[in-house]
Amino acid sequence: MPTWLRVLIPVVLILVWFAAFGAGGSSFGSLSKLSVNDQSQFLPSSAEATEVDALQEAFRDTETIPAIVVVATDDGTDLDDAQLAAVDDLRSAFADVPGVIDDEVSPAIASDDGEAVEIVVPIESGDGAERASDVVGELRAAVDDVPIEGATVAVAGPAGFSADIAGAFSGIDGLLLAVALAAVFVILIVVYRSPLLPLIVLFTSMSALCAAVLTVVSLAKADVIVLSGQTQGILFILVIGAATDYALLYIARYRETLARYERKWDATWAALRGSWEPIVASGGTVIVGLLILLVSELNSNKALGPIAAIGIVFALLSALTLLPALLLWAGRAAFWPRRVAHAGDPDADLAHAKHAAGVVHGASAPDERDLPDRGLWAGVGRLVSRRPRTVWIVSVLALAGMSLGLAQLDADGVPSSEFVLGESQARDGQATIGEHFPAGSGTPAVIIGPEDELQAMADVALATPGVDSVSVVSTDSPSGSAPVTGDGVQAFGPPGTPAPAPTVVDGRVLVQATLSDASDSLEAEATVASLRDALDEVGTDVLVGGQTAVALDTNDAAIADRTLVIPLVLAAILVILMLLLRSIVAPLILIGSVVLSFAAALGASALVFEHVFHFPGADPSVPLFGFVFLVALGVDYNIFLMTRVREESLRFGTRPGIIRGLRLTGGVITSAGLVLAATFAALGVLPILFLVQISFIVAFGVLLDTFLVRTLLVPALAYDLGRAIWWPSRLARGEL
Repeated sequence: MPTWLRVLIPVVLILVWFAAFGAGGSSFGSLSKLSVNDQSQFLPSSAEATEVDALQEAFRDTETIPAIVVVATDDGTDLDDAQLAAVDDLRSAFADVPGVIDDEVSPAIASDDGEAVEIVVPIESGDGAERASDVVGELRAAVDDVPIEGATVAVAGPAGFSADIAGAFSGIDGLLLAVALAAVFVILIVVYRSPLLPLIVLFTSMSALCAAVLTVVSLAKADVIVLSGQTQGILFILVIGAATDYALLYIARYRETLARYERKWDATWAALRGSWEPIVASGGTVIVGLLILLVSELNSNKALGPIAAIGIVFALLSALTLLPALLLWAGRAAFWPRRVAHAGDPDADLAHAKHAAGVVHGASAPDERDLPDRGLWAGVGRLVSRRPRTVWIVSVLALAGMSLGLAQLDADGVPSSEFVLGESQARDGQATIGEHFPAGSGTPAVIIGPEDELQAMADVALATPGVDSVSVVSTDSPSGSAPVTGDGVQAFGPPGTPAPAPTVVDGRVLVQATLSDASDSLEAEATVASLRDALDEVGTDVLVGGQTAVALDTNDAAIADRTLVIPLVLAAILVILMLLLRSIVAPLILIGSVVLSFAAALGASALVFEHVFHFPGADPSVPLFGFVFLVALGVDYNIFLMTRVREESLRFGTRPGIIRGLRLTGGVITSAGLVLAATFAALGVLPILFLVQISFIVAFGVLLDTFLVRTLLVPALAYDLGRAIWWPSRLARGEL
C-alpha cells in the first residue's frame, strides 16, 4: 500500500470521529427533553388500560395528568378559618400556573376528620403543553409563596410522582457520566500505568457514545423510537463499558504485535487480524440479545433493544477504526513510560519478543518455555491443570449455593411511590392522603361501558372490596361528575333537584371508582384485577383503566416479556457461539456457565436487596434486563477466552492450548471485567430503584464471570473434557 494512503486512512478516520464527537456532544442536552417517563406510554395498544385511555379522550376536552395537593395540620387539630382562607388563596395561585387547566381545579375537599383538605389540579399532558414535571415545580413554588401557618402542604398524585422521577434522572447527563468516566480512568491508569493510553481509550469510548447519542436523538425526534430516562442511563453505561472492553482487547493484541513488527502499520494490521473476530463476535452477541427485545410487549423494553444495539454498533466501530488509527499515530509512545520493544531492536527483551512471535497470526510456534512460570496467571494455570475436576465442581457448587437466594426474589412489581430512593414529596404527600382520605382519591379506577349498564357497573364496583365510592362523569354536574349509589345517580342541591344526566359518548358512559388503597399500591392493583373479573359478568365490552390499571398491565406485560425473551436470547447466542467456535459442546458449556452465573448473581442480589438494603421489591423487568446484559456480556469474556484457546489449541493441542489461552488472556479479561463492573456500578448514583438494582446485579454478575466463571470454571471443565469440547469439529479428533 502506498505510503500516502497509509497516512491518509488514519487521518480521515480520526477526522470523521472528531466530527461525530462534536455533533453528538451537542445533542446530549436533547436527550432529557425527549425522554418520556410515563408508564402509559410504554403499554402495548392491545392492553386494556391503553384502550380505556383512548376512549377517555372523548369524555374530556384535553389530555390531563392530575396533581393531588394535600394540606394537613401539624398538630392533628381541625383546620381553622385562617388556614382555610389560605387554602383558597393557594387554590387561586394554582389556577394561574401555566399548564394547569384553571377552570377544572377542584374546590378544597375536606376530610371527614376536619384535619386536612385536598385539591385536585389537572395538568395538561398533551402535545404542546408544558412538561408535567415543570408544572409541578411551579405548583410547589406556589406552595412556598403562600405558606399556611401550622400546616404541611405536599404536591402528590401521578403528576407529583412524575416530577420526582424526573428530578431523580436530572443527574444522568452530568453525575452519571462523570462517575463512570472517573472509575474507568482510574482502572486504566492502574492497568497501563501510562498517562496517554487511558486518554486514548476514553476518547474512543466517548466518541462512540457521542455518535450513538446523535443517532438516537435523530430517531427520537422522528418518532421512530421512544426514549426514557432509564434507557438513556443504560445507553451511557453500556457504550462506555463495551467500547472500553473492546479497546482493551485490541490494545493487548497491538502491544504483542509491536514486539514483533518494527513498523507500526504492520503491527496495526496484525493486531486487527488477531482481534477483529472475537471483538465482532462479542459485540454481535450483545446486539442480537438486545434486538430480541423487539418482540417484547412493553414499548419500553422494545425501545431499549435498538437504542442499546445502536450504542454497541458504534462501540464496535470505534474500537476497530478510531482506536487503531489513534494508536497508529501514537505508536509505542502510547505505552510510555513503559517501553514496548520490537524484535529488530538490539536492546529488545528477547524473551518478550519470542513470546510475542508465538501468539500472533503467521508466527512460528514457540514451545512452553516462552511463558513465564511465575505470576498470578501462571499459578491459576497450574491449579486448573493439576486439579481440573475439583476446581470446576467447587465452582459449580459455589454458584449453585448463591443461586438459592432466588427464593428471596420478589420481582412482581413495586408501587410507583417507591421508584425514587431517598426524599420524595409525592410519596410523603400520598402517605398524608392515606391518613385522612380514601388513599386512592384523585386517581380513581376508570370504568367505561354501555350506557344501559351504568347501574350494573356501579353495583358491581361498590360490591368489590377495596372500592370506596363510585361516580359517573356528567357535564351537567358542577363538579363534572355525580355520585352513584345503589339507588342510582344522586342529585346535588335541595330535595327535588333532578339528578344530573351522565355524559354519553357513542353509547358509553365513564364511571370512576375511588379506591381505598393508594392507586400505586399492590393492593390497589389487586382491587382492579378483581374489579375486571367481576365486571366481565356485566359484559365483555366493559373495560377498566386508570393509573392503577396501567401499573397492573405494565407488570403483566413485563412478566410476559421475561418469559418470551429469555429463551430466545439463549438460543440466538448459542447459535452464534457454535458458528464462532465450530463446535457444539464448547458453546453449550459456555451458555450453561453463564446461565448458572446469572442465577447466582440474581440470587445473591435478592438476598442483598431483602436483608441489606431492605428494598420493597423489584420491577418484573429487572430480571429480564439483568439476564440480557449478563448473558450477552458474560459470554463476551468467554468468547475472548475460548477464541484464544482455540487459536492456541491449533498449535499446541487442546489441553496446553487451554492453559495458554487462560494465561495469555487473564490480564486483559480481568481488566475488562473490572471496567464493565465499575461502569455499571456507576448507575447506582442515580436514586432510581430500578437502575440501582440493575447496577448491582450486573456489576456483581460481571465480577463473578470475570473471577470465577472465566478464570476457573470454564477452563477447568474444558481441561477435564479435553478435545471433546471441540466436537464435532476436526479439532476434536486431533486433526490439526
